[in-house]
Amino acid sequence: QVQLVESGGGLVQPGGSLRLSCAASGFTLDYYAIGWFRQAPGKEREGVSCISAKGRTFYSDSVKGRFTISRDNAKNTVYLQMNSLKAEDAAVYYCAADPWDGSSCSRKAVDFSSWGQGTQVTVSS
Repeated sequence: QVQLVESGGGLVQPGGSLRLSCAASGFTLDYYAIGWFRQAPGKEREGVSCISAKGRTFYSDSVKGRFTISRDNAKNTVYLQMNSLKAEDAAVYYCAADPWDGSSCSRKAVDFSSWGQGTQVTVSS
């Protein structure tokens, strides 16, 4: 019933920007936390950012101050604005949904029950 589709990835130079989109269907964002995770080759999947069902936002230390998560409930879409991109940000980015309607976000990937297919972000000069 829940479907997530990421878009907006691409190739950018260091210092550049991208905006990722996560289009949700089959549920309303009012009752889910939506997280962004990323996975680079040979590395574990890591949480990047999350917006709770109540609209509270969270960021990993590595992206804080550079990335901004937001949502448009009318469009059922969550965005991740990525600025000042670094080579270390290159990864496949996934959005995921956690059926939790509180003000917090889990940092654990296992708590997110639905996942998109991912969108590639490449940062290279």
